[in-house]
Amino acid sequence: METGYWQQVMAAGLTVPTDRPLDDLTAELTGLLGSPDPADRDGTAYPTLATWIERGVYDDLLAGLGDGMASGLSVGLGERDTDSVFRRSYSALVLAACVERDAAHGLLPPGKVFEWGDRVTTWFLREHDHRGYVPGHGWAHALAHGADALGAFARSPHFGAAELTVLLDVVADRLLLPGTDLLTSGEPDRMAQAVMRVLRRDLVSLETMEAWVARIGAAAGRLSHAGDADPYRDTFNPEAFLRALHLQLQLAPGQPAIRSDLLLTLVDTLRRSNPHYLSPDPDLTRE
Repeated sequence: METGYWQQVMAAGLTVPTDRPLDDLTAELTGLLGSPDPADRDGTAYPTLATWIERGVYDDLLAGLGDGMASGLSVGLGERDTDSVFRRSYSALVLAACVERDAAHGLLPPGKVFEWGDRVTTWFLREHDHRGYVPGHGWAHALAHGADALGAFARSPHFGAAELTVLLDVVADRLLLPGTDLLTSGEPDRMAQAVMRVLRRDLVSLETMEAWVARIGAAAGRLSHAGDADPYRDTFNPEAFLRALHLQLQLAPGQPAIRSDLLLTLVDTLRRSNPHYLSPDPDLTRE
């Protein structure tokens, strides 16, 4: 369909057109999610689908729409630096909107949400294209969008302590997965935001969180001196994440019940992973 059609839809406040079946409109928007043109993908397809989900347009069709987005997660999976990442990444965002709609209105059986959770977590750990902003094509941001999807599942009433703990493990696994690029486009912050949504449910124990933080902290403080590799190469992502989580736990609104104790754990972990920066400087303390 010509671009002008969707520009008219946007100009009309995203009112659902009546001149074409909703199925046809949805199929076209789904295709545009994979467009390398950010005007089609970020400027048209995603905001239109997200708005229609929020307005209840898909309430009777939510399971089918979410299934379609879950299928999009496998398009080109395993490829790196190709345009297929856009379909996967933006499918995750739309699926997150489906989960949030269900969380607000109870439209789906638990099994369907669990199924989507399995699909998203599997994709998140298998995604090989870690680019943030792609010149000429806009945001790919697969790992940031994946973190947003995990955050949506974290707020689902279908997810209890066991499922939330799995989400935490997936975040840690992704951060520590060998071969993950340096995450320099805000991904650690988005992962920390997803963890905050887990914590705000007040279902995961402090003991579980302490062990989880210790696992990430061990990797953050383990500098490698093998060969000619950058010693900080494998510590960058876990360290950036711990700092992001500490910041959000310190300053973000809506704090969890274990905030105070978990902050102490994070501070202790960051002290151990940053000994050179937190020890007294002889040049500054010399009398």
